[in-house]
Amino acid sequence: MFVPRQYREPDGSWMVDVITQYPLALLTTNGKDGHSPLATHLPVIRDPNRTDEWAEGFSSVRLLGHMNAQNPHWSALRNGDPALLVFTGPHGYISPTVYEKTPAAPTWDFTSVHVHGIIEKIDSSEQTLEVVRHTVRAFEGAFGTDWDMSDSVDYFREILPGVGAFRFTVSRAEGMFKLSQEQTPEIRDRVHDSFAGSRCSLHRETARLMKRLP
Repeated sequence: MFVPRQYREPDGSWMVDVITQYPLALLTTNGKDGHSPLATHLPVIRDPNRTDEWAEGFSSVRLLGHMNAQNPHWSALRNGDPALLVFTGPHGYISPTVYEKTPAAPTWDFTSVHVHGIIEKIDSSEQTLEVVRHTVRAFEGAFGTDWDMSDSVDYFREILPGVGAFRFTVSRAEGMFKLSQEQTPEIRDRVHDSFAGSRCSLHRETARLMKRLP
């Protein structure tokens, strides 16, 4: 991913925040024998069994994910395949009217993290079940109502043949945080206020990130 210097991660927590707060990633891998690349949207979490810190660049961090086993993408995956996970954070369109100057051009502020790594398919049904349970715990805690899955574990076991779970060992990660850093402070303030007053939650989240800029 091309990241101009002014749009690089302000500090080490920004990429972690995008991955954990916007965990629906796009998994992309090369197609077989020159076929088109394969891409699947799927939820991703950090492996809770790994206690290592988010090192710079995320090297050796392990993530967990799963997809529909009937997806042709699943059957095309091979252990050791290089892959890319793309996480998209807050973003929003900026109309030139916000700048209050002429000439001007419209643009789009956005945040994104690209995570490169290696795929390992999980063959064990018990380990696949653990991925599902870890995922439920992570997302119920962060986004749900702490739903108790105890009465549904047997149902989980019934549907496991349709679940393809995998481990993803990170080799490197890069983030782009394009938040009008190239503009003057006055124009950045106008962009922030426009986003902050929007009815769109993504715009408001973009404004919140702009406030965190150094």
